[in-house]
Amino acid sequence: MNIEKQYQDDHSVKLIVEIDQEKMNTYKRRAATKLSVRSKVPGFRPGKAPYDIVVRTVGESAITEQAIDLLIDAEYSNILKEADVNPSAAGSLESVESLEPPKLTFRVPLAPEVDLGDYHSVRLPYEWKAPEEKDIEAAIEEMRQSYATTENVDRAIEIGDYVLLDVNSEITELNRTGFAAFIRSEDRDTEWPYNGFAKELTGLKTGENKVIQHTFPEDWEVEELKDKNVEITATIKTVRGVILPDLDDELAKKTGAGETLEDLKKAVKEDTEKRSQDAYDDIYFVELIEKVKEGATIKFHEHTLEHEGEHVLSDLSNRISQQGMDLETYFKVRSTTREQFTEDEVKPVAKKRLERGLILDEIVRKESLQIDNDALDVEYNSTLNALAMQGMDFSKIRGGKKGQKELSQAIAREAASRVMTRKALDMLKSIAMGEYKPVEEKTEETLSIEEPIINEEPVNEEPIEEPREETAAQDSGEQENTEA
Repeated sequence: MNIEKQYQDDHSVKLIVEIDQEKMNTYKRRAATKLSVRSKVPGFRPGKAPYDIVVRTVGESAITEQAIDLLIDAEYSNILKEADVNPSAAGSLESVESLEPPKLTFRVPLAPEVDLGDYHSVRLPYEWKAPEEKDIEAAIEEMRQSYATTENVDRAIEIGDYVLLDVNSEITELNRTGFAAFIRSEDRDTEWPYNGFAKELTGLKTGENKVIQHTFPEDWEVEELKDKNVEITATIKTVRGVILPDLDDELAKKTGAGETLEDLKKAVKEDTEKRSQDAYDDIYFVELIEKVKEGATIKFHEHTLEHEGEHVLSDLSNRISQQGMDLETYFKVRSTTREQFTEDEVKPVAKKRLERGLILDEIVRKESLQIDNDALDVEYNSTLNALAMQGMDFSKIRGGKKGQKELSQAIAREAASRVMTRKALDMLKSIAMGEYKPVEEKTEETLSIEEPIINEEPVNEEPIEEPREETAAQDSGEQENTEA
């Protein structure tokens, strides 16, 4: 074969392949045999008719078309190998330029390419500070709230109360019966129907009502409420005051933090510090990877971006399914279409995830990072424990032992991906802080992630918080929501 390569601006390559006439003739004869099996040639058993007879029966063009299909099926992988092309997806036959000699043109999307540039010169100080004592105390109070009990009270609503109420308005979206609200001192983005609504109820008593005026912004996600000034009537049905548990050894035992109050305070402090550092890392690593990206060159085909977009939509579908909603309903609520939503919101998120994932993958490759057994074991067993706590019974996995093995291998691959992502982020952090040390060459055999098998009783290991997203880019700390 004679192959000419023409690289395209969309990160694909055009392969113009000239096939030896002798090879083409071989495939034409195979095609004739195949066609003679399907087509009844008078006087001959299926597949036994001579070539010339088949040509007269089905036509030269039908044989040539079938021959090209057979040739592509058999030779395409050899064409890619001989052309030294690394594809990101299956290519396509773009045209048949000639038949004598046979000349075919293929268009092949190329695998992503990343040049990190001088990433070792990137600097970004790591300035996380441990939470102050007041933050620890606030966390303890929040924990007490989660173990609190309530009782009906005959007084006006105060901060910290639970309230049962009816909400009525001319807008259907704002009508609810028996709506439960917690009166917080601070606003929360998840509050319905808008941030700060619950605090409007303070001072009311059971049986009383209040008419509340509120103007929703122009960019509100519910179409019927955009830029609308609405009148909401809130009728209080029940007020329940909160009874906080005493801060003592009994509470420590109830939470499982330990036997004493000191154990509880220590556990809350460690958890608060971890949450604080995780939140800082979310921002830090997004900024750090963006700095690396500024000096990097990243190339990928549109097909690769579309594939990542499918993952974004799948993640969104899984999240909203937990709220009893499917994607089509979600698009209707958002007053959009799948196509428009994909273009406006999915693609930007997918592009960021893809680019950051490619950067981290290249860091792993350039720095020769490898998985260590201990980290993988902890991550693997932590995932098993989390699944068990969610109610998964491993002995009832569909497919029996084969299904268990397949699930085990999938969990192992996910665990390995998360471990490698953290190693890449730690490496980038050491570079950004000027503390870079090259990884020493490993002499032990590379770890296989195909071996772990699910035990009926998961090993109890210290849990590691599972990264929020399942790709390298998401593990970088970025929480990209495409409403999503």
